[in-house]
Amino acid sequence: MPSTTRATLRPYAATDQAALLALVDADRLPGQPRATPDMLTQAMRGSLGEEDHWWGAFGPPSVQVAVNPAGDVVGAVSWGQRTKDDRGLIQWLHCREEPEVAEALITHTLAALSPHPVEAFQFATALTQGLEALPAAHRPVTRSALERAGFTGERLWRYMRADLPCHDLPLAEGVRLAREPDRHAAQQLRVHQDDRTVAEAVIGLPVQGIGVLWWIEVSPDVRGHGLGRALLGSALEALSDLGATQVVLYVDDDEPPGGERDRAAANALYESAGFTEVDELWSYTLPRAD
Repeated sequence: MPSTTRATLRPYAATDQAALLALVDADRLPGQPRATPDMLTQAMRGSLGEEDHWWGAFGPPSVQVAVNPAGDVVGAVSWGQRTKDDRGLIQWLHCREEPEVAEALITHTLAALSPHPVEAFQFATALTQGLEALPAAHRPVTRSALERAGFTGERLWRYMRADLPCHDLPLAEGVRLAREPDRHAAQQLRVHQDDRTVAEAVIGLPVQGIGVLWWIEVSPDVRGHGLGRALLGSALEALSDLGATQVVLYVDDDEPPGGERDRAAANALYESAGFTEVDELWSYTLPRAD
């Protein structure tokens, strides 16, 4: 749609499904699955019980679509309100990076949520493999539209991807594999020494051949001996055995070098294992929506 063509907004209808999924896929990053009707249905249900302790519960979101004069769906936005404080939440927004459509979607949403504070791109939905913020380099128009509307951005994550299988890493000895109790569709790898857990990794089960490495943690007293690298090898091998042909991960790389959560060592480990950065992920906040 040319940027000079005005868009009007209306509530999402079931007949918009194919067009909305195409909008989502137009913004799909390497390492992200194609959107499906089932993913969209799940994303429109509101928060899941196991997510509430992270983000706070919210009801089924309002989904609005932007339509051009020809009747084509050219944009869509999903927003809701958190139950405990009525804070507005923009879950996702897609517009094929057309400036006028992005502005129309954001303006409409802020008017609907006024005067409450609003958070945008703060958490993942069922439409992604854990992608919980805006990829700044791939979505520059959306980012600019948020900033023009008064949102303040914060860089939170480094999003990385690698192909599988990976044959160049060692494997950890004595790894125990079990279901991860605190995360849906995930498994946990643990290394035990002297009757205690000294290293742990959590992997997300593959979706469309794409797995997720949620995290790796090694106890401070056993670091420096290659255990982290070996556990990474075991985690990637486990994903390959589950059918994954690629894997993504998210590094909370928002701490300056030398800080308590400096991720320089983690970044070096992942890069040496073949992971490459796809984008930096940003979230946004607006103190008041008016």
